[in-house]
Amino acid sequence: MSEITIRDDRGRGLLEAYSGDEVAGRIAYFVLESPGRALVPVHTTVEPAHEGKGIAGSLARELYAISAREGVPVAPLCPYVVKWAERHPDEAPTADPALLSAAKEWLEAHPGRF
Repeated sequence: MSEITIRDDRGRGLLEAYSGDEVAGRIAYFVLESPGRALVPVHTTVEPAHEGKGIAGSLARELYAISAREGVPVAPLCPYVVKWAERHPDEAPTADPALLSAAKEWLEAHPGRF
């Protein structure tokens, strides 16, 4: 994998991987506030020129690292992040079902957001 840098743009709800000045991939997410605070990844994309380089996995790993640093759980709705978490249970604690349910409700209430 080429050298990438990952940046968290919390205001825009994007965790982005850069290869040089180019965005190579991203996870779109939101921060759930109730019934508890959680990071909720909704969609992962990797630009075609960067596919197969492990960028999506690096983004998922960094999302869970941010979660651990901040003491905030991840409630994944993104199918890629869900699968990644299943393959890496040592890095990705299982989400609380109540947070997952609340995250799904939030997403349904904000259909144009993602």
